Amino acid sequence: MRNKNLELLNLDNKQIVTLLSLNMSARLVSSLNLRPSTRTKLQKAGFQTVKDLQETTPIELSKEIGISNNEALNILQQIKKNKIRSISASEALQQERKLCPISTSCEAMDQMLGGRGVPIGKITEFCGAPGMGKTQLGMQLCVNVQIPQNLSGPEGEAIFIDTEGSFIAQRAAEIARATITNLSESSVTECDPSMNFEVVMSKIYVSKVHNCDELIALIKVLDEFLQEHPRVKLVVIDSIAFHFRQQFDDMALRTRLLNGLAQDLNKFAQSYELAVVLFNQMTTKFIISGRYNLKDQAALVPALGESWGHQCTNRIVLYWRNEIRCAQLVKSPSLQETTVHYQINSNGVRDYQADSLNGKRRWEELYDI
Repeated sequence: MRNKNLELLNLDNKQIVTLLSLNMSARLVSSLNLRPSTRTKLQKAGFQTVKDLQETTPIELSKEIGISNNEALNILQQIKKNKIRSISASEALQQERKLCPISTSCEAMDQMLGGRGVPIGKITEFCGAPGMGKTQLGMQLCVNVQIPQNLSGPEGEAIFIDTEGSFIAQRAAEIARATITNLSESSVTECDPSMNFEVVMSKIYVSKVHNCDELIALIKVLDEFLQEHPRVKLVVIDSIAFHFRQQFDDMALRTRLLNGLAQDLNKFAQSYELAVVLFNQMTTKFIISGRYNLKDQAALVPALGESWGHQCTNRIVLYWRNEIRCAQLVKSPSLQETTVHYQINSNGVRDYQADSLNGKRRWEELYDI
């Protein structure tokens, strides 16, 4: 046994994974987490090990042992989950360095997020009250994700999932035109021909959902859409909280559904090397004072509860301070908590300028986003 362990230590990472996969394929069907009647049906049909099931489709399995298609699918999914996949930390680091973040068009916010913008392969959440410019930030990211690689952009496409009916195509068009003009003026070389207005607008896929059931169904079929559109590098949901705050009395069920959504989105972010950006609303949390202190306090906190706050890699809270928009990074596994200023003008999201007019502008009141 000792010699075998020493031999195993001399193997490289891929060889170890191969050996573990072989052991997993030799696993007995009787050890799977299945109902006794289902295990009996599998064994009577001649399926003794996991390897016997690997080349079978759900439809073939359901017909052969007399179970539903869904039950057959669950069996095969359980087998796939048992396959061990791993890469070395060095390979993971190299992969992360190859990914190009998405600029927010606000240099201060980009620096706060690690230097270049919203990271690829992770879930980033922006929380804020109405009027902070969340939807416009989402539109800006949908345009900026298309910046060509020779201009330090991801050169991808975007999906904008609109749950509130707040996506206004006219405003997205204004941001797109302003961004294209800015790139043309600031670029030393000639701007990529793909960065023209019609092309940019055609690469933003907008999907409107009207309740939480439609949102969950859309996320479940998103895998197929991403396979058909491999250039998608950004998925925006504006907002994640809207339907879940209104249609649920069972908080435990809501938490389970949200956790399932987060797991799917995290899988897409890593598997397809894209950024997931979620916009969240704010809610009032009452802080109960002590027994003899009658002055209870209230504070604005991100909606959906504390458990949801653990689902995102980075969380940024947007708020007003002295009529200046502020963005505060409040949660990140690798970045320092920081607060920066930003502004929303007719061109989109930009760095805060001290000489600019504070407060809401007339065009902001017109769009009210």
